[in-house]
Amino acid sequence: MITQQELKDKLEYDKDTGIFIWKVSNGGRSSAGKIAGGLSHGYREIKVNKKKYMSHRLAWLYVYGEFPKNHIDHINRVKDDNRICNLRDVTMAENNRNIGIRKDNTSGHIGVVRDRTKWRAYITVNKKTINLGNHSQKEDAIKARKEAEIKYNCNNTRY
Repeated sequence: MITQQELKDKLEYDKDTGIFIWKVSNGGRSSAGKIAGGLSHGYREIKVNKKKYMSHRLAWLYVYGEFPKNHIDHINRVKDDNRICNLRDVTMAENNRNIGIRKDNTSGHIGVVRDRTKWRAYITVNKKTINLGNHSQKEDAIKARKEAEIKYNCNNTRY
């Protein structure tokens, strides 16, 4: 594992842009002054000392002196936006709450889906899905979902 000091010796991190710049040539394509890393599944990865690291985890180490204890959540959901103000150390459940609406969602709201002629509302709490009923009106299903978020204290829970 790389230390904060080793990281700072090799890379410069701009907390306002979230970009790492090589301070020294690292062999291969990495030379001093170049932006470090490349994209992998939308996230930026940087290879340091022959080991790949996710850039957001390196940003955390660079600023706070230790790797995050849990998962790093990109608050604005942009996978390669590694500004320190956009990153937070969260549990897996908290990270999942910030996933957003699925592409196949027709209601435009998390936890509300079309079920034949009705709108079904549901919420997942502690890995258990709770059915909130079938509703004739989409607005009623949305209201049921929002009430459940308050009841279970899990605003923006996925599904």
